[in-house]
Amino acid sequence: MNITIIGTGAYGLSIALALLKNKHTVTMWVESEERVSFLNNHRNDANILPNIKIPNEITFTSSYEDAINKSNIIFIAVACKYVNSVTKEIGKLNIKNKHFCLLSKGIEENTCEFVSDVFKRNIKTKNVSVISGPSFAIDLANNEPIGLSIASKNKVSINLIKKVLESNTLKLRETNDLIGVELCGSIKNVVAIAAGILDGLGFKESTRSFLITESLHDIKSLIYGLGGNKKTILSFAGVGDLLLTSTSYKSRNYTFGTIIGKNNIKDAKEYLNNYTVEGYYTLKSIYKLIKKRKIDMPLINIIYKIVIKESNPNILTEFLIKKD
Repeated sequence: MNITIIGTGAYGLSIALALLKNKHTVTMWVESEERVSFLNNHRNDANILPNIKIPNEITFTSSYEDAINKSNIIFIAVACKYVNSVTKEIGKLNIKNKHFCLLSKGIEENTCEFVSDVFKRNIKTKNVSVISGPSFAIDLANNEPIGLSIASKNKVSINLIKKVLESNTLKLRETNDLIGVELCGSIKNVVAIAAGILDGLGFKESTRSFLITESLHDIKSLIYGLGGNKKTILSFAGVGDLLLTSTSYKSRNYTFGTIIGKNNIKDAKEYLNNYTVEGYYTLKSIYKLIKKRKIDMPLINIIYKIVIKESNPNILTEFLIKKD
């Protein structure tokens, strides 16, 4: 089957390898001709996927039309802030009968809309699903056994994505709770920053487990408040992704949090300039969202004070002890 991936970040490339493993034809859209040349000439990107070779069978192009013209399935794998501009361009093309799968995670800051809402604003189709769950790109690229959640209101889309992507090392568990899966996939990056803050403060695994447990309760309530299914917190996209992202230095969000926990504001700002820390931008968006919806979520308020307002990181542990 002909499949397109929009974006060549670490996760997009790892999904391309998973599709290639299943003998599909993969074309990847790249933002510039310079990037196309780099990937064609080097056939690796050590900055994002060390020691991973990109097979010659994967084709790169900077043309949206060339990328999706012959494809049956299109994966969107760009950073949240680019989803609007990318889907606007794709929406201008003939997308009849094509199926879309969103790998991008986050909440748009200005509108407080989830990625799927931004997608639907620009592309009018019901053939769309969302994938989220505990998976670092490098682990997926190395064929580690991984389980992910796939959410859609469209059973045909779910079955099609499962057919092309599942393998002896990759499992997809389905749900129709788009809201819950997207929220979990977004907010886990924020909690990971908080876990990193505790690490930076010098606290051990027990304290970070304290935070993760408390955050599970709050996220469950937030899912319900936004119209999702509270049980989604128990899925791959929920507790699975939260545990992974909040306990590993492979997570940029966690690493960013450790810098803040050491109260090194200068280094934290430099890290933001050099790396994409999705949780930082999601924090701003979700803070705005809960205020707009009048949903009480004290944990987000505390993280916001520390990360955005630059309050003393020690208020996080004080909050956990006093939290109801």
